[in-house]
Amino acid sequence: MEDIVPLVSELMRTRHHISPKRLGGPGPTEEQKKIILEAAGTAPDHGLVTPWHFYEISDAGRVLLGRVFSHNLKERDPGATPEQLDEAHGKALRGPYLLLAVAKYGTGDNKIPRNEKLISAGCAVQNIILTAHAMGFGAGLSSGHALYSSEMKKLFKLEGDDEPLVFITIGTVIKHKDGRVRPAYTDYSSIF
Repeated sequence: MEDIVPLVSELMRTRHHISPKRLGGPGPTEEQKKIILEAAGTAPDHGLVTPWHFYEISDAGRVLLGRVFSHNLKERDPGATPEQLDEAHGKALRGPYLLLAVAKYGTGDNKIPRNEKLISAGCAVQNIILTAHAMGFGAGLSSGHALYSSEMKKLFKLEGDDEPLVFITIGTVIKHKDGRVRPAYTDYSSIF
């Protein structure tokens, strides 16, 4: 196991956000998608309740999602131009592989705090993007006003406490951007 530590550290250190507009084809194969999604299942999960769900968004689903983006922009900004509405719609079409991460707060034992379920979902997301990175793909997380709209919940038939968290776009990096400088561990940790 000691031989793996430097590899895992390097994987985490070299991973960085890639904007969906900088991701193109090819995307993951069906077998790679399976491995990427299986990685989510290794997240910490108090009570074994799987308090999250991932939706793979198909081409047809992207068209519907684009309509939600465009409609949501129109509601927020009635003066949005046709170009702006087209751009909002086009965001759903970026990158070859698109997932929606959803927190399922109503699953399992209600004694398990909501925060623990959210942390589990976050760990599942991190496992997905690290696995994609290990395969040589770029990955980016995105959100926005439309993500939290009632229209989004309706589109994905989300119930009760289900909450959309983030979109994950995975693909081949077609344009690199300089990575950000990571903080030193002493900037975010201390001894108590």
